[in-house]
Amino acid sequence: MRWSHWLLATVLATVACQPAHPPLAYTQQSPAALAGAVLDALARHDEAALRQLALNESEFGDHVWPELPAARPERNLPRSYVWQDLHQKSDVGLARILAEHGGRRYDLVAIRFRGATTPYQTFVVHRDSIATVVDGAGARHDVPLFGSVIEQDGRFKVFSYVVDE
Repeated sequence: MRWSHWLLATVLATVACQPAHPPLAYTQQSPAALAGAVLDALARHDEAALRQLALNESEFGDHVWPELPAARPERNLPRSYVWQDLHQKSDVGLARILAEHGGRRYDLVAIRFRGATTPYQTFVVHRDSIATVVDGAGARHDVPLFGSVIEQDGRFKVFSYVVDE
């Protein structure tokens, strides 16, 4: 094999082994770990941390958009429109969650999903989450911390803070 062929083969093999996009950032190992991270950020009233725990625009574009039915050419929906709609609704949900629960310390008892679980080619969306928590006085509450969760490669991240009540 000539040197130039070997170099080309090596470069192609290296590129082929690299993921097309960076993995989702700030993911957690389970839905319970994700709910715990959200509860910790809420207790600190840390909006920046809560935003990190949710999909951002580049993650939506790289990981989610290509597999959504809305992305099909015949739908003629721009990715930017779908992202802005989701992001705006998620911001409203985040503001509501911060106003209602920010600064409060809760202990997680359980997290469950009451909605549909939708599998896509490279990820799964779990919908309509409810966290059962205990407050400082020992009272139990069911709290919708976030609307849905994306699971990819066994890791979990908030899909959005959109909560349908």
